[in-house]
Amino acid sequence: MGIVAGLDSSPDFTRIVVCDTDSGAVLRQGYAPHPVENPESGRPSDVDPQAWLLSLGEAAGGGLLEGVQAIGVSAQQNALVPLDAQGNTVRPAMVGGDKRAQVAAADLVDALGGREAWAQSVGSVPQAAQPVTKLRWLAKSEPENALRTAMLLQAHDWLVWQLLGRPVRRTTDRGGASGTGYWSAATGGYRPDLVELALGHQAMLPEVIGPSDAAGTTPEGLLISAGTGETMAAAFGLGIGLGDAVVSLGASGSVMAVHPEALADQSGMITSLADATGMHLPVVTTLNAVRTLRGTAELLGLPDLESLSDLAMKSTPGSHGLVLLPYLEGERTPNLPHTAGTLAGLRRESMKPEHLARAAFEGMLCGLADALDVLRGRGVDVRRIFLLGPVAELSAVQSAAPSLFGAQVIVPQPADYAAIGAARQAAWALGVSQGTLDPRTPPIWQGAAAQVLDPGDDLAVGRAVRQQFVSVREQTHPGAFRP
Repeated sequence: MGIVAGLDSSPDFTRIVVCDTDSGAVLRQGYAPHPVENPESGRPSDVDPQAWLLSLGEAAGGGLLEGVQAIGVSAQQNALVPLDAQGNTVRPAMVGGDKRAQVAAADLVDALGGREAWAQSVGSVPQAAQPVTKLRWLAKSEPENALRTAMLLQAHDWLVWQLLGRPVRRTTDRGGASGTGYWSAATGGYRPDLVELALGHQAMLPEVIGPSDAAGTTPEGLLISAGTGETMAAAFGLGIGLGDAVVSLGASGSVMAVHPEALADQSGMITSLADATGMHLPVVTTLNAVRTLRGTAELLGLPDLESLSDLAMKSTPGSHGLVLLPYLEGERTPNLPHTAGTLAGLRRESMKPEHLARAAFEGMLCGLADALDVLRGRGVDVRRIFLLGPVAELSAVQSAAPSLFGAQVIVPQPADYAAIGAARQAAWALGVSQGTLDPRTPPIWQGAAAQVLDPGDDLAVGRAVRQQFVSVREQTHPGAFRP
């Protein structure tokens, strides 16, 4: 029996779990927030990467890593760390969904000849958050920094490189590379021409190593695995495989599923990512998930989402004919960036708070079911759906989701799945290096503790509610959505 560690460097903190290599049981854990210069100003768009190292050191304090044989690194996606020829940061890392880069995204789409050209090239259409778009912003807004940029890393690449003592070799994994906008999951190769299109010149890119490969060994003999992005690490920590999808309920929503091949999508609704096992992870996002519930709770004068859920449970499936198209921030799936939400089916008997509350939950879930249908329409097998996010615990979500999604719904207990996934990757690389594990087969760890919800006899009711939603959507936005 050995022990391995997984660290997740999220936008706000570092979380470390130490796990048993055989079972995956979490033995101990550490946590530390990233130091923030001005907490009142909200989450910054520029961050000194040293902050990630400082919180890592604090989270690992008190002998947390004693006896650990290997470490895996998960980190926030889309954080671009531009380095000069000496390996020093040219400027702070550009993190998050950087709104400064929205114009740059549109520029890049036009520069390559449209959305279809991008989808065919790298499996995604540039968004403000992506590294390729941030490079375009850098070239336009900080040309001197762009000229000094000689090497491009993402957050997990940079952390792995630091842990290894900044060796000459710099590495990444398929999962992280697939989110850059200049690596294709379909071909498994970089598109240096797209780096040049965005930045104005070529830059060195990290070597993409296999899912079970080691990035290297520290001078102390600690093996460091390939690392990956948070999304891929969380999927790996949950243990999802073929037939599984994950629906994440944040302010916006996302649906992803494991698939054996990359999916190029000319509409740009599917972002074709790679996972942490050698498979693919097509993702479809919606702009409106929990923000739909929060807006409805405010409209009804309710103090929290638990109260909204309790109120919704007083209504019945179909909300007495009320249908909410939840496109409050415009929408990405379907592609309606400038639209607004719609409330339809108002009759005297439906104009009650409980029916509006129920319509908000059904509208949010039907919007995500639309995203699921995009994947199903491309041949993605979906038999189980893992539902993530704090609102997954709400009774109004749990009662409606299985019938609206038309599948078994799994609600895992809250846990640090990205950190657990990073630890599982470390155990895999360690086992391969010792000759005890197959490089094509990850270690089998105990599954996440979870509630299992089956649609049962409610499938027909769910289909009727879904059809009611689709009818209103088609009347309001004809032809906007073709799964």
